[in-house]
Amino acid sequence: MFDFDVITDRHGSWCTQWDFVADRFGQADLLPFTISDMDFPTAPAVLDALRQRIEHGVFGYSRWQHEDFLSAIAHWYQQRFALSIESTHVVYGPSVIYMVAQMIRHWSAPNDSVLIHTPAYDAFYKVIEGNQRHVLAAPLQKDGNAWICDMTALEQLLARPDCKIMLLCSPHNPTGKVWRRDELEQMAELCQRYQVRVISDEIHMDMVMGATPHIPWQSVARDRWALFTSASKSFNIPALTGAWGMIADPHDREAWFQALKNADGLSSPAVMAIAAHIAAYRHGEAWLDALRAYLGDNLRYIAARLNQAFPALGWQPPQATYLAWIDIRPLGIDERRLQQVLIEQQKVAIMPGYTYGVEGEGFLRLNAGCPRAKLADGLDRLIAGIDSIMMQ
Repeated sequence: MFDFDVITDRHGSWCTQWDFVADRFGQADLLPFTISDMDFPTAPAVLDALRQRIEHGVFGYSRWQHEDFLSAIAHWYQQRFALSIESTHVVYGPSVIYMVAQMIRHWSAPNDSVLIHTPAYDAFYKVIEGNQRHVLAAPLQKDGNAWICDMTALEQLLARPDCKIMLLCSPHNPTGKVWRRDELEQMAELCQRYQVRVISDEIHMDMVMGATPHIPWQSVARDRWALFTSASKSFNIPALTGAWGMIADPHDREAWFQALKNADGLSSPAVMAIAAHIAAYRHGEAWLDALRAYLGDNLRYIAARLNQAFPALGWQPPQATYLAWIDIRPLGIDERRLQQVLIEQQKVAIMPGYTYGVEGEGFLRLNAGCPRAKLADGLDRLIAGIDSIMMQ
């Protein structure tokens, strides 16, 4: 029903991944596998909804607190996670990271600390430090193809008086880890014990590829918490802006709306984002399932190509996300030298692991959200780049 092999030329569309690759990599003529958006058009149901809004022709101020939007969210949560949503808990914002920033400011003060599991999405470091808070790193440990959280070490960090918030990435970016229920329950209990608030970024919740299901924080939450997500990753619509979430405590919600509407002056959402979310959550399920199957095949293709070329890697696809987190340490090559070769000789842009903190040293993050032909070309270049270094 859906053909994900079709190539869409994104040059000249003002997109970050293709048109502005030089901002991060220094050269413009690179084949990019970088920022986590996809090279696929969004779901036909979403495109139809956007066309209808365009044909209406009037783009005045809009609202999100209405039955069309709230019931679409409730429908999606029930269909995908068998969970009910309390509509009064729902909040809206321009992006997940904006919403995370607001809650960091609400639940902590300058010089307080925010705990994150590392390696971590680079925007986590920026939003914590940009708000004059300190990063408390809880390194995940690689055990074969699994990623493990040392709960004893985590408790020691949560027990620190300066630790006010745990910022959870679920599923985890960049490792692709899907948190098990028992892990989430243990973290919830520890956060309650030490009165640490929880912000759960679940923007990749729809992109679980393996057998371990995504468990929303709502299922295990205690005390005060916030969960933020969006259809932007799963339906490839981040440029429309728009995210939503849940804040359980009424006083926290009141503070949220005070900050959003009065302090920041944000009262009218982008109507295209509202229309897209409703269409995605009401009519996009078949497209998303087909996309996930295609992305799963892409990740298995990466494993087959890399392990054939470099058996020492033994790389396996992640449990979630379309981001291949590749451990190149078994090859014994210098990661920064590899980046130089990939950019200058192979003309390919792949995110270096050190972007995601010191625990990311020795890794690459390759965005597999693209047609297979582009992925094959990128892997040809990556393999050639590694070969050239290993033969020196």
